[in-house]
Amino acid sequence: MEKLKSFLFENQTTKQTFLKNSFWLAAGNVVSRAMRAALIIVAARILQTEGYGIYSYALSLAGFFTIFSDIGLSSLLTRELSKHKNEDIAPYIATTFYIKIAFIVFSVAVTALLGPSFTKIAEVKVIIPIVALLTAFDSMRGFFYSITRSANQMEVEARSTILTEIFIDALTLTALFLRPTITNVTIAYTVGAALGCIAIGWRTRHIWLPAMKRHFEKRLVKRIVNSAWPFAVMGLLGSFMINIDSLVIGWFRSANELGLYAAAQKPIQLLYIIPSLLSTGLFPLVSKMAHDGKKESVARVTNQLFRGVILLGLPITLGGIILGGKLINLAFGAAYLGGALTFQLLLLTLPTVFAGTIWGNVVFAYDKQKIFVVTTLIGAVLNTGLDFLLIPTYGLPGSAVATIISQIFSNGYTWLRLRAVVDVSLFKGLGKIFLSTVSMGALVYAMQAAGFGTATILAAGTVFYPVFLFLLREPVLKSIPLIERFVK
Repeated sequence: MEKLKSFLFENQTTKQTFLKNSFWLAAGNVVSRAMRAALIIVAARILQTEGYGIYSYALSLAGFFTIFSDIGLSSLLTRELSKHKNEDIAPYIATTFYIKIAFIVFSVAVTALLGPSFTKIAEVKVIIPIVALLTAFDSMRGFFYSITRSANQMEVEARSTILTEIFIDALTLTALFLRPTITNVTIAYTVGAALGCIAIGWRTRHIWLPAMKRHFEKRLVKRIVNSAWPFAVMGLLGSFMINIDSLVIGWFRSANELGLYAAAQKPIQLLYIIPSLLSTGLFPLVSKMAHDGKKESVARVTNQLFRGVILLGLPITLGGIILGGKLINLAFGAAYLGGALTFQLLLLTLPTVFAGTIWGNVVFAYDKQKIFVVTTLIGAVLNTGLDFLLIPTYGLPGSAVATIISQIFSNGYTWLRLRAVVDVSLFKGLGKIFLSTVSMGALVYAMQAAGFGTATILAAGTVFYPVFLFLLREPVLKSIPLIERFVK
């Protein structure tokens, strides 16, 4: 128990710290995302396709106006605190805090005033100001997380993430079962997010609160803003790229189709958290390596982490495509089967986004975030143009194809630019992962053709995929303590 406690709550070696951080981030996010997924399913079933589509559309529209509530300040603070651990970090905390508050107030005000004029749907007009507050609380919670991440204390973040989700689920489910209107559900969700923000703020008050007194430095404002402005542009374009699909669908199609698209898109967005868990856990350490000029170490860690996320992403992609219709029916019900093909197509974005997330963190660690401006510009222009070209004719599948193409080009550009900084590979060492994925896919397809239940097929795929990897002696498994002793 002492060894376990030491492993989970102390930072000892680079490898142990990464594994500890990844464990806590995974634990916090798996539990909270499972709760969130259950909440989404319940909400989608109770609100029905039209009501759920309107709610999702409001979130997308508000996303455009709240992009400047952070502009990368949280990640920037994590990087700066990681690099200046032995120095006075209070000025960085205080200055970033006040800048962030100013941006949040500005974003909420703009959203509340201008947001309703961008839609003709009455229900959306009502909830946009509420959704603006929701994003503000989430943004502020990100600030507090940046402090715990810089200290490699992801266990604090994990507890807070789960607690926040408990608040959100409890209040939202109460609204859904007592008075299931879109406005009531939005208010309940926002109050839950606010309670979670207050909780993590109180937990970290001993770090950030003392810094608020007499530690604000004007000289740091220009430096922070100069470092953050690429994130403002990236946030604008990135948010545009994420939300443009729903907005164009809402322009050309019905609220019912918005609900179908939301059902197809939400599970994919939940899966996008997987590479973030690993890269976030390692980010403070990679930032320190980059700062110390250890390019070979950064390249080795990046390539191994890249293979790790591809190892996770490929079987989910192939298995999900094979079982697409069954999974949508199981989760949301027969009313949402119209979004099955879109769901299957969007699964093709997983390997690209998984890889891009890892590369993006390394780009940021080297202070090359201006690269993101170009990558997001490429993605935004492609996505928008293809959406207007494909959605009127092909509907939801056309939007999914637009997303696939834009993600390939934007993340591909990130990889090309990163190669000029760090020696990162693309296909090297993936042969055994590809072979294991194909083997698992064949098993899943055969079981589906034989008439096995969806749950049984999922269980078999989950069990046999790592078995295939083990039999092929996939090197990535050596990074897992319980397995590495058996993999030669």
